[in-house]
Amino acid sequence: MREFLIIFKQAFMTKLKTKSFILTTAFMIAAVFLFANMTSIIDTVTDLTGGGEDEIYVVDESGELSVSLKEKLDATNSGIVVKTTTESEKALTEKVSNEEIDSFLVIGLDAENTIQADYTSLSALDFGRSAMIMEALQSIQSELKAEQLSLSPDQLQTLFSPIQFEQHSVSTTTKSEEELSEARGLVYILVFLIYFTVIFYSNMIATEVATEKSSRVMEILISSISPVKHMFAKVLGIGSLGLVQMMLLGIAGFIAVKTSASNMVEGVSSFFGFSNLSVSTIVFAVIFFLLGYFLYATVAALLGSLVSRTEDVQQAIMPIMILVILAFMIAMPGLTNPELGFLKYASYVPFFAPLVMFLRVGMLDLPLWEPLLSIAIMLVTILILGVFGARVYRGGVLMYGPSRSLKDIKKAIQLGKE
Repeated sequence: MREFLIIFKQAFMTKLKTKSFILTTAFMIAAVFLFANMTSIIDTVTDLTGGGEDEIYVVDESGELSVSLKEKLDATNSGIVVKTTTESEKALTEKVSNEEIDSFLVIGLDAENTIQADYTSLSALDFGRSAMIMEALQSIQSELKAEQLSLSPDQLQTLFSPIQFEQHSVSTTTKSEEELSEARGLVYILVFLIYFTVIFYSNMIATEVATEKSSRVMEILISSISPVKHMFAKVLGIGSLGLVQMMLLGIAGFIAVKTSASNMVEGVSSFFGFSNLSVSTIVFAVIFFLLGYFLYATVAALLGSLVSRTEDVQQAIMPIMILVILAFMIAMPGLTNPELGFLKYASYVPFFAPLVMFLRVGMLDLPLWEPLLSIAIMLVTILILGVFGARVYRGGVLMYGPSRSLKDIKKAIQLGKE
């Protein structure tokens, strides 16, 4: 047990003190605080630079549309300032080309009292501003046509009244549309989190094992501790490191939300469902994160023991990458329709379950036995892989020379028996 704890501590503390881990964690924490205070930062920069006015020069051939356009844009808080001008289109085009002004608009009415608009800007990707202007002009057009047809404002409003549409489902597992919308954002973030952390830490384990082999440190280690204990100490040590990193990010996120003066945080929190956070969803997220990690980490340690050079690690763990990516691709359609038939079957496949079953648990009211059955299958799979992986690891750490990837597993098992 003493040897196990030494390797566990070594795996944990060595990675904890590395510059890459410290810088990565610091960067992610900084990104969390930056996102939480993004609105305040933008406002501060705008005040310091004196920017913020989004001007558009308007040539109004009708002599009356520019006033209505200004009123519409001001009413929607678009931030666009309308400035009328009598300059020619050629002169304004030259100014846009020379970046003296951002854009200009030529508007007028044809014989049928229909608005004709010609918008010119420097970039063809100026979609946001042009969309707001077009929406304002469309509203003005509706009012002009209503006046032409002798419709009152109330009658015009009646024409655009939305229908009353309600959706019901007889499925016992389906949540309401409102509940699905709230759960979708949270599940989306947590699925991404599980996906990237499983890849990152599994790769870290395989690289760590390969590094010790390439430096011949492995020969010294296995003379004082069994390869099996060494493998599981590595898996648990780096797994604990992952949990610490996730906890630091969680604490940073909580502090950022509580200390932020931005209204954007509250809106994003409501949009992603954080305002109605379910305890059961968080519990299942932790469970499937841990099970997914141990499942893939055991295979990563097994494959990492087969290579003698760190350059061969990526090739060796390619099967893991393929499985994780495949699980992610299977899970993604479930964000729009979590009741897809293939998702139900995939959620019981051990290598897909961490993502797919968690998605179903987060977005559907499943009977408790379904996630518990998936968890039980994963635990049994981890146990089987642990036993098999230990046999491969025992011989794999003693193998040197060019790697043939999966073909070396049989050789490693035979060597481990000797």
